[in-house]
Amino acid sequence: MRRRAGASASPEPEQASPADDRPAKQAGKGKPTPKRSEVERARRQPYTAPPADKKQASAQRRDRQRSEQKRRSEAMRRGEEWALPARDRGAVRALARDYVDSRRLIVSEYILFGVVVLIIAIFALGSAKNSTLILYIELAIVGIIGVESLYHGAMVTRLAKQRLPGESTKGISWYIAKRSLRLRASRIPPARVARGAAI
Repeated sequence: MRRRAGASASPEPEQASPADDRPAKQAGKGKPTPKRSEVERARRQPYTAPPADKKQASAQRRDRQRSEQKRRSEAMRRGEEWALPARDRGAVRALARDYVDSRRLIVSEYILFGVVVLIIAIFALGSAKNSTLILYIELAIVGIIGVESLYHGAMVTRLAKQRLPGESTKGISWYIAKRSLRLRASRIPPARVARGAAI
């Protein structure tokens, strides 16, 4: 049966466009997101060719080495781990330094003054009898330092086993002996605890 002219066809339901199901697009940043390689390239310092003059090139190299050494030295004085030599790194070595710096080591710390006095005495008293006496005094001082270092090494080892289980304490007595022989002001890394502090 033919439809009458002018009769409006029944409206068909409009199909939803696939784009209608998508969430509304957020406003962009106005520029595309840079690639990772571009970001890393921007972080790098621009390459500058070394000067043709060998003397100028060596001067620049010395300046760079000097500035790097100064930066490392300042970081070492602050006690930053990355700047410390391998012998000073680790939690056990830090514990040993704090232990030594908190003690008043009269014999070990001020032994250098005693060595100076002994050297003067050797030149002033040149007889064989006096030289033998000075030798015995030197041996006694070395023995006291050894006993003191072994005692403090045993104390630090016990603390390390309690607080840092599994960490190596090899050579800790020798490390303590070397640090205790230096005056407190000249120790590197510098002391970070006060004398008499509880460790």
